[in-house]
Amino acid sequence: MTSDANLKQPAFAPDAAWQGDVRAGVRHVRDLAALPLSPAERGAAQKAAASHKVRVPKAYLDLIDWSDPNDPIRAQVIPSPDELIAAEGELDDPIGDHAYSPVPRLTHRHADRVLLFPTYQCAVYCRFCFRKESLTSIGRGYTREALEPALAYIAGHEEIREVILTGGDPLSLPDKALAEIRARIEAIPHVRLLRIHTRVPVALPSRITAGLVAALQGRLLVTVVTHFNHPREITGEAETACRTMRQAGFVLLNQSVLLKGVNDHVEVLEELCRELMYRLGVKPYYLHHGDLTRGMAHRRTTIAEGQALVAELRHRLSGICNPTYVIDLPEGGGKVPLAASHIDGRDGETWRIRGQDGKVREYREVVG
Repeated sequence: MTSDANLKQPAFAPDAAWQGDVRAGVRHVRDLAALPLSPAERGAAQKAAASHKVRVPKAYLDLIDWSDPNDPIRAQVIPSPDELIAAEGELDDPIGDHAYSPVPRLTHRHADRVLLFPTYQCAVYCRFCFRKESLTSIGRGYTREALEPALAYIAGHEEIREVILTGGDPLSLPDKALAEIRARIEAIPHVRLLRIHTRVPVALPSRITAGLVAALQGRLLVTVVTHFNHPREITGEAETACRTMRQAGFVLLNQSVLLKGVNDHVEVLEELCRELMYRLGVKPYYLHHGDLTRGMAHRRTTIAEGQALVAELRHRLSGICNPTYVIDLPEGGGKVPLAASHIDGRDGETWRIRGQDGKVREYREVVG
């Protein structure tokens, strides 16, 4: 059996940098004692972290303004006692992964693509994560044997064109493991695209090394979906990481989560989306409405609030900078756009459509 331990690469300088960043951060509940928290805050954080894992690399900790109790970076990773308050209607499996998992470590919800979970471990554990229950209870790393049923399933279903590595964070794995996984997937002829969902370029940008890029390059088109939620996460190190991936030919997209007290102001989202596109070369892809994750009512906005925000973004930003506001429906209903419709009505071939200026205009279809 191949474990995380015996897949570690020699400590070349680039790898030593990111591995040192992880070691210098918060990795266990006991590490919270070293943070500049009041005794009451520390006790509350430790209690919450005992229920759901805590891990924060030093690079991300360094972004926190500890003098601000409402700091948006702090809100995403430092445990809060509010997480222990489960509201009625919240779910252990908010988007219905389990019902669509025919074999271990794989979810097949949509016909032409699957989610593959090479690891259930992360470089950073976000407090709002919709898989936090699974990550805390499973917590397993990568082994070749564990992925065999999932890879056999992909090989046996020719309708699958896209494999999405998620988890856990796939880029928390060593280069050797990533190269093995990529090689196994690209050996399946009907698979055409490898997509990677990761928080690493945000929280641990030093992990994006030449070795990591080489591990992912091959026959398949590679798309990396990052997870920036706030403009303060867009640092020089993150910019370098994204440039490295762009120069390797990877397509870069970003999905954010709309979080109360973090990014639920139009000015914050405007700066985030503009800097993602113009500075990092990362297309804003999705803005997720907060999932029904247990203990996250204090970070969830209303749908109407989200619709108002994205409507204002349409006025302020170029189309290429605008994400699609979506909700991931429970019970496997998938991602559904939530933006308000511009269709005001219809009379035969004449449609009434509201423009970006708010005025309703008639548009008559002319077809052959």
